[in-house]
Amino acid sequence: MVHHICKENSIAGVFLARLRDVKYQADRAVFRENLQHMGEIFAYEISKVLDYDTVETETPLGTAQSHVLADQIVVASILRAGLPMHQGILNYFPEAENCFIAARRIHHKDGSFDVAVEYATCPDIEEKVVILCDPLIATGSSVTNALENILTNGDPKQIHIATTIISSHGLEYIRRLYPGAHVWIAAEDEELTAKSYIVPGLGDAGDLAYGGKSTSSLD
Repeated sequence: MVHHICKENSIAGVFLARLRDVKYQADRAVFRENLQHMGEIFAYEISKVLDYDTVETETPLGTAQSHVLADQIVVASILRAGLPMHQGILNYFPEAENCFIAARRIHHKDGSFDVAVEYATCPDIEEKVVILCDPLIATGSSVTNALENILTNGDPKQIHIATTIISSHGLEYIRRLYPGAHVWIAAEDEELTAKSYIVPGLGDAGDLAYGGKSTSSLD
């Protein structure tokens, strides 16, 4: 199921515009802050489809019925670009467990590439709600490889994938491999370059958030 959080006008569209805008991108702290805000918005939207228990809450003047989260949450992100969104989601689900995946593209002479997962730390996810965040999804290979690794740790109750911008190709690829996953997006861009960069996209989220890297580094 695909959830488009910017289908109607909201503050999410403002943060998305700032993430795309080269003027705002000039300040890494501002870029990270806007990604974190997007993570918070995604967390709020995802919270609407989770399960809750009803409890009695004592107030200074009596008692009231309240709702507490029944689901156990695991927040996962792909290093390094996913970290600001990860923190934004944690701001709304502070009791969540955490998973981190390091993946990189291995380029071949013919222009193609594979995605290799080189590091992963993940808790048991059996019957838990997994929220995997990645600011940009181009081909979908990084996300699906990360999910394949995450799913070796149990059978989750739900899978949620949150991304600011996804290519049409990447969205189709994820839906084909994980048809039961919830995919939360702020924008869908149709074009991919020959090197699999999203157009118009917003550039390299990892570099914009944390600075450049050598070609041998993990993204």
